[in-house]
Amino acid sequence: MAIILNLETATTNCSVSIAKDGELIVLKEDNTPGYSHAEQLHIFIEEALEEASLTFKDINAIAVSKGPGSYTGLRIGVSAAKGLCYALELPLISVPTLESLACQADSTENEYIIPLLDARRMEVYSAVFDNKGTEIRATKAEIIGEESFSEYSAKGKVLLIGDGAEKCREILKHSNFSFLSASPSASEMSRLSNKKFKANDFEDVAYFEPYYLKDFILQTKKS
Repeated sequence: MAIILNLETATTNCSVSIAKDGELIVLKEDNTPGYSHAEQLHIFIEEALEEASLTFKDINAIAVSKGPGSYTGLRIGVSAAKGLCYALELPLISVPTLESLACQADSTENEYIIPLLDARRMEVYSAVFDNKGTEIRATKAEIIGEESFSEYSAKGKVLLIGDGAEKCREILKHSNFSFLSASPSASEMSRLSNKKFKANDFEDVAYFEPYYLKDFILQTKKS
């Protein structure tokens, strides 16, 4: 039996779940427009444990959404996960953010699932999965244009899911495209983190870093 605490902070959704053998027990999350992670994350962890009638002693591993996503959000989530792993001497599991996001999609109606996160202007972070959940194109940052993902829409129905899907709606006109706005959630991490736990697929707590994909750029005001 594995009881895993899952933390998702890659976007504006501050999300915490507890799962037993891959099945969701409790979910606490807040997806307000501003980032509430610094204030809410540890509160949600405590509330989730209380609602599940568990303590930290019952947890077998900590899983964290590893990115890509918000630089600050990822730092907060990974720092919290590593701190808990150190203190409780628990293994650390990392879950790819886009793979978790893709799990929200209905795979029965689409040949391809493309999770997308907004990366400013017309750029997105994206990956491509088939309807069995297998990644067929790795995560990358890309500028959306009229021919984006055309190799997939030419073959079958494609669902674009995530907060980056809306910016694609006005550009990608093929009838095989459909669009769903969504945010990564710790709910969908449950099955993925349990699979890694059973495979002993753990991170080095001392050296693990989020998958930023792009360097952090500090924005400064013009004088």
